[in-house]
Amino acid sequence: MASATQTLVLGGGCFWCTESVFLQVRGVEQVESGYCNGHAPNPTYAMVSTGTSGHNEVVRLVYDPAQVSLQDLLEVFFLIHDPTTLNRQGHDVGTQYRSGTYCTSQEQLDAARAMVQALDASGTYAQPVVTEVQMLSNYARAEEYHQNFFAKNPSQGYCVAVAGPKVDKFRKTFARLAKP
Repeated sequence: MASATQTLVLGGGCFWCTESVFLQVRGVEQVESGYCNGHAPNPTYAMVSTGTSGHNEVVRLVYDPAQVSLQDLLEVFFLIHDPTTLNRQGHDVGTQYRSGTYCTSQEQLDAARAMVQALDASGTYAQPVVTEVQMLSNYARAEEYHQNFFAKNPSQGYCVAVAGPKVDKFRKTFARLAKP
């Protein structure tokens, strides 16, 4: 019998970068760029990019837990972005670029909170982890031109400078999780 898929939503800065990595992860069946946990209904990129809608740029992962564990997904997530900078990833600044884990079950919420506590306790980072861990709310799919952006635009400047190196870092560190 096929295992049931689960959904997890992650915000690690610009969704182009986060999406480009998770498309490479074995067991991740769907990756969709979107917006979540804001207050405005039907958010658009124009609205979210102002930072006033409260939404975060995120990727929605549908994954098979028989092929990739929640723990593995969280470890990849914390590797590919800086979870210690509030409302910023590199040159992307604003609440829409905050580090966040948006859960669809209590199990995910507990695991994400435990991961943040473990990272802080281990001293992995010089600064405390500021990743918000919340239940998913008010999710909306981003516009079509944002979907699979890196694959469609591999020579675009931002993709070359930021997304590509994140994919390389994932493939080197988590080769066991990479799709062939």
